[in-house]
Amino acid sequence: MAETYRKLSILIPVFNERGTVEELLRRVRAANTLGLEKEIIVVDDASTDGTSDILEKIAQDGAVKVVAHSWNRGKGAALRTAIQHVTGDILLIQDADLEYDPADYPALLKPILDGRADVVYGSRFLGGPHRALFFWHYAANRFITLLANIVCNLNLTDMETGYKVFKRKCIEGMNLTSNRFGIEPELTAKLARRRCRFYEMPISYAGRDYSEGKKIGWKDGVAALWHVIRYRFFD
Repeated sequence: MAETYRKLSILIPVFNERGTVEELLRRVRAANTLGLEKEIIVVDDASTDGTSDILEKIAQDGAVKVVAHSWNRGKGAALRTAIQHVTGDILLIQDADLEYDPADYPALLKPILDGRADVVYGSRFLGGPHRALFFWHYAANRFITLLANIVCNLNLTDMETGYKVFKRKCIEGMNLTSNRFGIEPELTAKLARRRCRFYEMPISYAGRDYSEGKKIGWKDGVAALWHVIRYRFFD
């Protein structure tokens, strides 16, 4: 018997995105979710650039729930906080920097709604339009994805993608511990250990450079290698 889904919880970790967060939330609120009710949960990870003031105004109409951290704890910690507030049947992770386009929601949701998938990753490497920059980021991403595939027995093309969508029941009782970008391999390893059915869908990607506010760096890439091993075998 096919499962019934009524609500999509969109989890948005935010840190110092004054220039993009308002437009991002406008796009999220306008996005087609294939008939699912939207629950938008934003976690302000102690922004210092005026983002908090923007979010406070946006939250006044009640369409967006804003939760604030008192100190900066990282993307993983922000997502753990957001998960504590979800009531939806399906969860979707959305970055606040406009690199990922909410117009891709229908494609990401369809494999779950059709009963084919438990987890859907939006891949930047399956033919969608993308900004061309940072060869070494690309190479590091492919290497980390290869390692994750080897230890998790998957064949993903983009493990580090910011678009991860999954049934709420897939993470019920899951002990997530990552504070920073290690949340990407942690989720992948633990979802794979639960034998969830993975799908990938092509997405568009408008990557930023560091002058435009990009935050992930080479240290996060090195840490990701350890996280892949740790969360597959030791956590």
